[in-house]
Amino acid sequence: MTQGAGAPPTVTRRPEERSRPDSPRRLHGAWPLAALAAVFTVAQLALVRPVLGLGWDEIVYTSQVTTHHPAAFFSAPRSRGVSFLVAPVASWSDSTALLRVYLAVLSGLGLFLALRVWRGLFPTRVLVVAGAFFASLWVTLFYGPQAMPNYWVAIGALVAVGAYLRHRDDPAARGPLWAVVAGAALMAWMRPTDAVWVALPLLVLAAVGRRPRFLAATVGGLLAGGVPWVIEAYVAFGGLSERLAEASRIQGGLGLHMAVDDQLRSLGGRALCRPCTGSMPHPVITLWWFVLPLLAVLGLVVAVRAGRALRTAVPLACAVTAAVPYLFTIQYAAPRFLQPAYALLAIPVADALWHLVTAPRGKWRPAVRTVVALGLAGHLVVQLTVLVHTVDRSTAGREDWARTADGLHRLGVDPPCLITGHESIPIGYYTGCSSGATAGNNENITVAGILRTAKDTPVAEITRTGSLPPRYARSWPVHRVEDYDIRIAPGSVDAPRG
Repeated sequence: MTQGAGAPPTVTRRPEERSRPDSPRRLHGAWPLAALAAVFTVAQLALVRPVLGLGWDEIVYTSQVTTHHPAAFFSAPRSRGVSFLVAPVASWSDSTALLRVYLAVLSGLGLFLALRVWRGLFPTRVLVVAGAFFASLWVTLFYGPQAMPNYWVAIGALVAVGAYLRHRDDPAARGPLWAVVAGAALMAWMRPTDAVWVALPLLVLAAVGRRPRFLAATVGGLLAGGVPWVIEAYVAFGGLSERLAEASRIQGGLGLHMAVDDQLRSLGGRALCRPCTGSMPHPVITLWWFVLPLLAVLGLVVAVRAGRALRTAVPLACAVTAAVPYLFTIQYAAPRFLQPAYALLAIPVADALWHLVTAPRGKWRPAVRTVVALGLAGHLVVQLTVLVHTVDRSTAGREDWARTADGLHRLGVDPPCLITGHESIPIGYYTGCSSGATAGNNENITVAGILRTAKDTPVAEITRTGSLPPRYARSWPVHRVEDYDIRIAPGSVDAPRG
């Protein structure tokens, strides 16, 4: 068969060569990826800092497995994957710093293993640049050491897609099939619906190409990770359709919605953009978002000309399907939602960047290299600036919860206790109390249940200063703590401490 222009020569290896352990040269080639993962880990610890308190969603996931705090309400869209991920530390220690270090190291290891799957499909230099691009995004650095699912969906996507391409090159090898199972299971373990969206192109390719072993591996991985979520749907939500309907309701009603502008607004460092109002970030902050798909398309053009289109087209297709639900089916945004798409796009983007700095000849080469270098330097400055701003704002918010918890303790609200009202989940966690809501997405108790609890347990209702409390708490004594009005059920606590 005639080779495409620039395509590498086809080399057929004997079966015994395929099963031979990695040669010293191949092992040496993994060191740049290991170094990248180490830098990524250190950057998380230096820039995000282990002392950053737990955020709202982290509290929900972590409280499911810790013995130091009551479990927060676990809503329909969530999956237990993150809770199991943090269990090795959170189950016996309440140290947030230790948890952050553990997750940072784990995320660095995950990046290394995911990129290693792609070795042989692209040169190491391309993989290093791809990993560096993904790892340097503020959203990756910020969420890498956090107990959140989206980064791990991205790692699972990289593993599954890379393993598919390796399996296609060597159908007899079993390793890639097991990697497909692992990648698909990791995605489904963290977010089952995201896993299905990412895997759609792989399932189509397996069906069209009549690859039953790969199809079985992909479906098996999705089931291995997703079955616990389905079982929980029947145990706790009345069935799968009921859980999906409840998840849709909590997310504002899934349907055809344009959320592209919401994602753009969130790029300025908004962890959750709901409702997503206000002005757009400065164009310098969002420029990379528009350049990213252009570079990815250039990477595809380069791959087509080199006769290796599939290696670029598959991650591109999976990136598109991963992004579709968060760009066109929900009415709000969070930058972390698109992490799987960014991770998959990083491969063709890195390939395009290397093409730009190596392909031009003559007088154009220095000019192109200068433009690329300046662009990458500016991009890094923007990402780090947004990261610092996001970390500072998040730290301030979580310190506010901690100060409010201290104020509640001074008022005599000590565990076991119940917090209801505004931000009851995070404030309840920081206080060591259970949290309750009589309405909304986290509804888990009735008014009668609150009043019954208040007979023998400290109960505090929290509202923003000046806001009207619910009817059942209007007669309770009110105290001012930070920016909150704290109403404590009469007779439920001892005298406040000075």
